[in-house]
Amino acid sequence: MTGRARGRARGRARGAEQREQARRPGEAPGAPAAAAAPPPAAAPPPSLAASARAPPPAEPLAPPAPGRGRSRGGMAQAPAPGGGGAAPTGIGGIMAQLANLSIGGPIRSRFGKREEIILPIEPKTRPAHVRDKTGDSGNPIPLTTNFFRLNTRKEWCLYQYHVTFNPEIDSKNLRYSLLNDHDEILKRPRAFDGMMLFLPRKLDQRTTELVSKRRSDGAAVNITITLTNELPPTSPTCLHLYNLIFKKILGLIDMKQIGRNYYCPLMPIAVPRHKLELWPGFITSILQYETNVMLCADVSHKILRQDTVLDLLYELYERCRGNFHDIATKKLVGEIVLTRYNNRTYRIDDIDWNRNPNSKFQSSDGSEMTYMEYYAKAYEKTITDPDQPLLVSLPKKRDEKRGAGPIHLIPELCTLTGLTDEMRSDFGVMKDLAVHTRVDPAHRHTQLLKFMNTIHSNEAAAKELSNWGLKFDDKLLKFAGRIVQPERIYQKSKQFSYKPAEADWSRDMRGNELISTVNLDNWMLLFTRRDQSIANDFSQTLARVCGPMGMQVSKPSMCELIDDRTETYLRTIREQMNASTQIVVCIVPNNRKDRYDAIKKFCCIDHPVPSQVVVSRTLSKKQMLMSVCTKIGLQLNCKLGGELWALEIPIKKFMVVGIDCYHDSATKGQSIGAFVASTNQTLTRYYSRVTFQHTGQELIDGLKVCMLASLRQYNEINKMLPDRIVIFRDGVGDGQLPAVVEHEIPQLLECFKQLGADYNPKVAVIVVKKRVNARFFQSPGHSLSNPPPGTVIDTEVTRPEWYDFYLVSQSVRQGTVTPTHYHVAWDTSGLKPEHIQRLTYKMTHLYYNWPGTIRVPAPCQYAHKLAFLVGQSLHKEPSQSLSDRLFFL
Repeated sequence: MTGRARGRARGRARGAEQREQARRPGEAPGAPAAAAAPPPAAAPPPSLAASARAPPPAEPLAPPAPGRGRSRGGMAQAPAPGGGGAAPTGIGGIMAQLANLSIGGPIRSRFGKREEIILPIEPKTRPAHVRDKTGDSGNPIPLTTNFFRLNTRKEWCLYQYHVTFNPEIDSKNLRYSLLNDHDEILKRPRAFDGMMLFLPRKLDQRTTELVSKRRSDGAAVNITITLTNELPPTSPTCLHLYNLIFKKILGLIDMKQIGRNYYCPLMPIAVPRHKLELWPGFITSILQYETNVMLCADVSHKILRQDTVLDLLYELYERCRGNFHDIATKKLVGEIVLTRYNNRTYRIDDIDWNRNPNSKFQSSDGSEMTYMEYYAKAYEKTITDPDQPLLVSLPKKRDEKRGAGPIHLIPELCTLTGLTDEMRSDFGVMKDLAVHTRVDPAHRHTQLLKFMNTIHSNEAAAKELSNWGLKFDDKLLKFAGRIVQPERIYQKSKQFSYKPAEADWSRDMRGNELISTVNLDNWMLLFTRRDQSIANDFSQTLARVCGPMGMQVSKPSMCELIDDRTETYLRTIREQMNASTQIVVCIVPNNRKDRYDAIKKFCCIDHPVPSQVVVSRTLSKKQMLMSVCTKIGLQLNCKLGGELWALEIPIKKFMVVGIDCYHDSATKGQSIGAFVASTNQTLTRYYSRVTFQHTGQELIDGLKVCMLASLRQYNEINKMLPDRIVIFRDGVGDGQLPAVVEHEIPQLLECFKQLGADYNPKVAVIVVKKRVNARFFQSPGHSLSNPPPGTVIDTEVTRPEWYDFYLVSQSVRQGTVTPTHYHVAWDTSGLKPEHIQRLTYKMTHLYYNWPGTIRVPAPCQYAHKLAFLVGQSLHKEPSQSLSDRLFFL
C-alpha cells in the first residue's frame, strides 16, 4: 500500500471526529473560526516567533537540514506557521552536523544542542577471497555512463580543526559570527558546523589562538582552533563535504531543492491539457567508486499540478456537497503538496475544518497574529479566500521529540505534486508525460553535458569549485563493459535461441509443446448474462490454442450469473465447486478491486483452489482473442503446476531463493515478506510462503520459518538437501543494508543447524536494487543507444568496498534502459564472479509471465507478485495447499 493510501486511512479516522455540516470552502462555519478553540494537538508551539519575521537573506551556503520530516528539502526560509522551532536533523553525528554546516555563511539551525559525534559507515561486505570481482567471458562493448570524474589538486587534503570558545557559547549563530571576525587568518572558503572547522588549506600553527568581542556586552571570547585530522580526498567526511559544496553549486545556477533533488523552476514544461507542469532537474550524488571519486548525475522531472488545493476543494464541493468533508479528507490526506513561496514539500495528514486564515496563533513573544498577516509579512502573499480550512502536516515522531509541532498550510498556497491513481491509469495522461520524461540515451547525454557546461560557465559556480581545489571533467566517463552470451531456451521437444538485442522468444514458442503440462479436465467458468457469448468464444479458443502446447482443455462447467455482485460470484463458486475442481476462471465486467479481492480471498484462503480473473473487455476483441487466450493458457498451466520452458543449469544440488517485501494496504505499519524457493534441478518449480511483520525482528523470525519449510520441501521432493543456496534479496531500501548484513543474514545461516549439526550448505546472499541512478549508453560510434540485454558492468562505477555489479537484462524500446544493481552481501558459495553474473542473467529468463528477460531474477519477481497479492487483496497467509504452485501469477 502506498504512503498516500495509508495517510488517507488515518485521515478518515481523524476526520470522523470533526464532522459538521458540509460547507463550500470559503463559506464560514456556524461559529467564527477565529473564536473556535482549536484542538490541543493542533495548537502552534510557542517557538513561533521566528515565523513571524520575514526570512533572512540567503547566505552563500546554508543547506537545509537532512531528513524528510514533514517538511522536505527546500531553501533556508522562515518556518511555516504552526511548525515547531525544531528542524529535522536526520542521522546523528558528523553526517548530521555536516548536513547543517554553513559554507561561507551563518548557520540557520534552530537547535542549540550539541550532538554526540558518531560517524555512520556503510558495511564493507566484500569478502577477503574476492580480490578480483570482474568476470572474463563475453564480448567487450564500449559504454558511456552518466558519471563525471571529480579531480582535486595534487596532494590535496581537507584539514579538520576542533574549535572551542571560552567562555562557552551556546548559540551556533553567535559562534559563527565570532569566528567570522577572523576572515584574514581563516580565509574563504571554509566549512563550520559550530564545533568542527574544515579548511582546504593548513593554518600556520597546529593550535591557533584568536580573540573576539561579544557584541552584546563587549566581553572578550577566546577561540582555540586545534588541528585534529588531515583527511584524504576519499574519506567519508570529504565525500559528504563534496555533496554539500555541489548543493551550493546547484543553487548558484538557479536550481531549487524540492525533496532530495534539485529542479529548475525557471524552465517549466507545461502540459495544459491535463493541468500539469514539469520542472526539469537532476538527481546528483558524489561517491567513491572503484578508482575515482565521481559525480553521478541523472535527468529527473518533478510533476506539479497547475491548480491549487483550494481549486480542488472547490471542484469537490460542486460535485458532492452532501458528504464534502469525507470526500475531501479521503482525497487529500496522504498527498504531497508544494508551497511555492519556499519550494518545500509537505504531506497532508489532516484537514482542520474549524480554522481558517483568519485564525490566530501565538508567537513566542506572546503576541498574536493571523495566518493572513503572517503570509503577507513573511512572503508578501495575499490570501483571497479568508474562510478556507487549513491543511495540517504532522511531524514525525523523532521530530516531535525535538519539539516540532503540526504545520498549518493554506490550501490556496499549496500545489499538489505527483499523479493521482486516476491519472496513472489514464493512457492519454501517461502518453503525453512520456514525451517529456522518457528521455532516450542521445538526449540524456546532451542534457548532462549541457548541465556540466552550465556549471563550468557560471562564474560564481566555477569560482566556488576552484577555491576548494575541485574540478569536474567536461565529458562523461567512458569505459568497456561486457555482453555475456545469450541463453538457449529448452522446451519439451525443441530448443532454440533468441535475438540477443530483443531477448524475446514469444514467436519462437508458437506451436511448441511446453516442458510439462496439466490437462484442464474439471474447471469452472463464471460470467454474467451479457458476457455469455464472450465466455463461449473464450472457452472454445482456449481449447484450440492449448492443444499444440500439449495441454488438453475440456469443456468447463459454465456458470451464468444473474448479476455482477460480489456475493453472486462467491455464492456460485461455493455451490458449484467440488473436490476435483482444478481451477476457477471468472470473467468480470470491470476491474472493481473489492470484487477481485473477495474472489482471491475465497480461492486462496477459504476454499483453496487456483483462480484466474479476466476482465471481459480483454476478451471482446476477436482479432486479439487467440493471442490473449494463449497467454491465459500459459498462466493457467503455471497455476496448475506446469512448466513452460527451461535453461541449462550446470550447478547440481542447488536451490535459488527470492525474497521481497510489500506494505499491507489494510493494516498500518504491517509489511508482508514473501519467500519463494526452487524445488527442482532446472529451477522451474517453486515453493512459496509469506510472513507478516511490524518490526525487523519479526521479519527475521518469519524468514527463518520460511527457509526451514522450503528446505524440508526440497528434501521431501529430492530426497536430499541442497549443497548450494543462492538468495536474491529484493526490497532492501536505502539505509536497510546494515540490518540485512548484521542481523538477517546471520539468522538465516543459523537456521541451517536445525536440519542437522553437519548440514552446512554453501550460501550466497545477493541484494537486488532496482532504484538506481546509474545509466549506461552503448557508444559504438558517434550515436548513442541502449546497451543490449546481457550487458554486465563490474568495473569503474562499482564500489571498492562491495562485491557488486550492474546487469542490463531487459530490452526497452523507449527511453533509456535502467540497469539493476546486484550486491553480493555474503558469499561462501564457491562460485566465481563470472558464475554469479551468469547465474543472475539466467534467472532473468525464467519468469513465466513474460516470454523474455525481465529486470530482476525470476524468484524476486515471483516473490513480488506473491507479496503484492497478499498485501493488496488477501491480508492473510494463503493456504499452504497452494504453496507448491505459482497460484499468484
